[in-house]
Amino acid sequence: MNTVLFRTVQTDRSEASAQTVSFDFEGRQLHAPKGITVAAALIQNQVLHFRDSPVSGQPRAPYCQMGVCFECLVQINGVQNRQSCMTTIEEGMVIRMQQGQTTFTVIQTGEEQ
Repeated sequence: MNTVLFRTVQTDRSEASAQTVSFDFEGRQLHAPKGITVAAALIQNQVLHFRDSPVSGQPRAPYCQMGVCFECLVQINGVQNRQSCMTTIEEGMVIRMQQGQTTFTVIQTGEEQ
């Protein structure tokens, strides 16, 4: 089933095409209006699986769209744990699904006592 969930309403087609960005998601070249979030861009392109739960392995997708729930985490340009609902889509972004639990690098700042 191929159901369209979201469509952008355009008033001027020539203006809309000039304000479109291209980005890569899991090896697929996709397009979205400039200025929207990564989450909105993916949803407009019918992407409904953003990451897997580290606990159950179940698929996850954006829920709150305001940065509270962390269900929309993806890898953007090699950086994991990015909230796609809080990040604006940019030309040439490389976005990947986040798979399960991730590792973190601890960076110590300041002087040790």
